Amino acid sequence: MSPALQITLIVTIVVVGIAIVGYLGFKISRSTNELGTYAEEATFQALHHMSIAVPHLGRGLTEEGAAKSAKALRKLLGCSAFLISDTRAILATDAAIEFTADLEAHAQSVSSSVIGSQKTQVHRTSGLDLVAAPIMVGGQAVGTVTALAERAGASFVRAVSEVAVFVSAQVTTAELDESKAQLLEAQMRALRAQISPHFIYNSLNAIASFINTDPARARELVIEFADFTRYSFRRRGEFTTLAEELEAIDRYLLLEKARFGDRIKVSLQIAPEVLPTQIPFLCLQPLVENAVHHGLEARPDGGRISITATEDGLHAVIAVEDDGAGMDPEQLASVLAGTTVNMHVGLRNVDLRLRQLYGNANGLLIDTAPGAGTLITLRIPKFRPPQGLETDVLA
Repeated sequence: MSPALQITLIVTIVVVGIAIVGYLGFKISRSTNELGTYAEEATFQALHHMSIAVPHLGRGLTEEGAAKSAKALRKLLGCSAFLISDTRAILATDAAIEFTADLEAHAQSVSSSVIGSQKTQVHRTSGLDLVAAPIMVGGQAVGTVTALAERAGASFVRAVSEVAVFVSAQVTTAELDESKAQLLEAQMRALRAQISPHFIYNSLNAIASFINTDPARARELVIEFADFTRYSFRRRGEFTTLAEELEAIDRYLLLEKARFGDRIKVSLQIAPEVLPTQIPFLCLQPLVENAVHHGLEARPDGGRISITATEDGLHAVIAVEDDGAGMDPEQLASVLAGTTVNMHVGLRNVDLRLRQLYGNANGLLIDTAPGAGTLITLRIPKFRPPQGLETDVLA
């Protein structure tokens, strides 16, 4: 989530909290002169009930989440009954009164009307005031919150509307997290699709060339090929350790050396303390593959690939360098911007994933020029991103 959106959501929650505390403070001020003490208690109770509701709404509008948050939100408003609905049905009801079938039917009807109008509505039914406000996500009403009270004054109607804003913020966050997870999964699929045509065909050809002349070498390469593809198409999640990624790169380079022989030379300088660092799955292998295919393959005499990893305070600094053909900086900018199709797809994919996980300041740092080779540097925080960003990766 972008910093601007995070700030917007935080401000929204604070405003909602202030509005609800104001409503509760208004009620209390009418019954006591000890405003300071009771206002502090009202503030605490409001924030307490909101904090209970937040985690249950974190996965969007679900029956389970609505059921667990409805009770806290009813206590927050101090109303007789509280309902959360999506566009199809009432998801959850928490009531301190007998909630009859007639009340439920009327609440469902009002909810449908509110979703259509996208405006808060107040109705009188069965001796109760019913206030329903829309849950808005991306300019669309995706559900409603409904509160029933003996009397709904202007302050109560405003409080219900602000609760709807609060719920909207939580559901919006959940949908953004889901969208990010889907995007990361799509990018992972794209990386795997890139590995297939570039690598599998050439590796099988290289293995086949050894079957008659060196069967033992062919068997060894088949095992390395199987281990590498098993790693690349695994289903264990979005993150891996630097050590595991380097093992996969070692297998990849063994298979490429079967094709190129001594034309490819590899050097590694890895600080042991960064080996356990959690890094995005398949964030280094595409960079090494780029160095082989776009940097060294076109050179008759091949070249060298260097991989280094060091510790720098709270970050692991990882670099992949080759002394190959290099790239034109303007063309590189087009690649990273996504305006160049089917060229260096892996670079753009890895750059996007790093920025999504760690922020725009943590994308790939690339130093290159035609004929001058390429140096790609990553700075990976030594802590993992929030758990909500981790997704199972499907093959």
